[in-house]
Amino acid sequence: MAQQSDYIALPEPALTGSTCLERLLVKRRSIREYPDTALKLAEIGQLLWAAQGITHPQGYRAAPSAGALYPLQLYLVAGAAQDLAPGVYGYDPERHHLVMTQAGDQRNFLAHAALSQDWLADAAIIVVFAAEYKRTTRKYGERGKRYVHMEAGHAAQNLFLQASALDLATVIVGAFDDDKVADVLRLPEQEQPLILMPIGRK
Repeated sequence: MAQQSDYIALPEPALTGSTCLERLLVKRRSIREYPDTALKLAEIGQLLWAAQGITHPQGYRAAPSAGALYPLQLYLVAGAAQDLAPGVYGYDPERHHLVMTQAGDQRNFLAHAALSQDWLADAAIIVVFAAEYKRTTRKYGERGKRYVHMEAGHAAQNLFLQASALDLATVIVGAFDDDKVADVLRLPEQEQPLILMPIGRK
């Protein structure tokens, strides 16, 4: 159980932007090179909110979820972030804050788990999408796994477009050893990693 000191409040997300959706779609590109520059805590909060933030008084989130069951869990692997110590953090959408689950910079270990794609470690942060399939399969059976994957795609695209709006670089990474990623992040046994998204400045 995390102590109160392990909670990091994130700045409130901005609800308006200066770039239209059509322009963001044109700008969106997969980028695998990142300068050695830290991200701001407000930028990190905005990215996480775009993927899984609460957008309705009844608790609905920024990405659709079959049965509003929300099987996804986002983890932030921070290495170069202002006002945030290197480590692994879980994102709590309801409170819009981070909970440290592991201290220390894990980017190199995660890059090794991703089939030695060393460039991953150059990103300021890496957002990891994990899922607890049973939240959805309890209601929808085996087909629920398909719904979880659809949801992960929706959430990842939200994050991708938000990164573009912030003039940040990212890419979707699906090539990794599931067990090694789970070990690096010390994921709960019921959670499976689905997507890695390294993020940095252009």
